[in-house]
Amino acid sequence: MLLAQTAAETVIADKGYDAQARVLELLPAQGKGVVIASRSSKKAARGYAPHLYQARHLIENFFAKLKQCRAIATRYDKTARNFLGVIHLAASGVWLA
Repeated sequence: MLLAQTAAETVIADKGYDAQARVLELLPAQGKGVVIASRSSKKAARGYAPHLYQARHLIENFFAKLKQCRAIATRYDKTARNFLGVIHLAASGVWLA
């Protein structure tokens, strides 16, 4: 599993990763912290750090705004240098808006 191989100390993910056997038991066994909100269908809600979960949501929204730029969403530029330039330009536009 890719999540288990990350070098991060804490894994922050959305409710889609609320899988007990694949994520929530595996990562703490390896000494990694888990910040994943429980699904609404769970009987017992699991505790998590809301400020970290909110930061994940802000970052996810930032990438959604970046993908509004057609050149980024379709990887229009051929070279990595030009693509990175478009990402910097679009990110500064999102930041200033």
